[in-house]
Amino acid sequence: MDWSAMPYFLAIARNGSLRAAASSLGATHATVDRHVKTLEESYGVRLFDRTRGGMSLTPAGESLLPLAEAAEDAMNGAKARVLGLDQEAVGIVKVSVPPILAFDFLPEIFGAFSEAYPDITLDITVTNRFEDLNRLEADVSIRVAYDVTDDVVGRKLAQTGIGIYCSRAYLADKVPLAGPYGQGLDWVAWTDTDDVQRWSARTPYSKANARHVAREVVMQKEMIRAGMGFGYLPASSVYGDQDFVQMPRTTIELNRWIWILMHGELRKTMRERRFVDFMAQEIRARRQRICGEDSGIGRF
Repeated sequence: MDWSAMPYFLAIARNGSLRAAASSLGATHATVDRHVKTLEESYGVRLFDRTRGGMSLTPAGESLLPLAEAAEDAMNGAKARVLGLDQEAVGIVKVSVPPILAFDFLPEIFGAFSEAYPDITLDITVTNRFEDLNRLEADVSIRVAYDVTDDVVGRKLAQTGIGIYCSRAYLADKVPLAGPYGQGLDWVAWTDTDDVQRWSARTPYSKANARHVAREVVMQKEMIRAGMGFGYLPASSVYGDQDFVQMPRTTIELNRWIWILMHGELRKTMRERRFVDFMAQEIRARRQRICGEDSGIGRF
């Protein structure tokens, strides 16, 4: 198997087009196309059907895919094992974090880690996508989830709290005029209207209008700050922010957990171990803030 062309084959299989594959690899369209054509010529078969809608695997491509993925796993496993022999707390740690934590308390922890370990560089990706640690897309991933099923080493650090919040101006100007079940108020939600009606029925504001939708928590927070309505937010995201208040007749609910994950072989790498241990300690030290026991904001 010609491994040098396999990353290009896998990128097209996973992304469905030359353009998307090139973007995922940081390569040019022509480079990806050339490598795949070379692979097809060497095997004497067509691996993809090329259409206006993109590229799809042929039966030959379908047969090759699991072999290519197994080879990729073996190569990445070997790389992780070699990296795991590194016993010095120096070098780069690639970290994947979700936006809601990236713009919350993580930067202050990253700053403290940088001070404590000046020879370690952090390469941070902010994304809601779960980076694949087994493919070494990241060395360490910090996630917010109920559970983790990946074949990785994980620590469950702190359970998040969520509450229903609005801006101080919204509380003063809009809430007093609302009906007994929130009539006249507007939800800022993360899903469509039908789903909002299902979960809003469990709140004191079941008749509020599901007017605005934003499928990213940081955007929801800023829309609520701007007075566009009220909605659920992680308690830690509004900690100490005096623009926000908890909506009347509501409580903080426990929700997903914060996890820190790493590839098993990287436990042997000193820089990753130092980073994971430091982050775990600092996140656990903020558990009251994360679960909402210490809100740091006003309450109606």
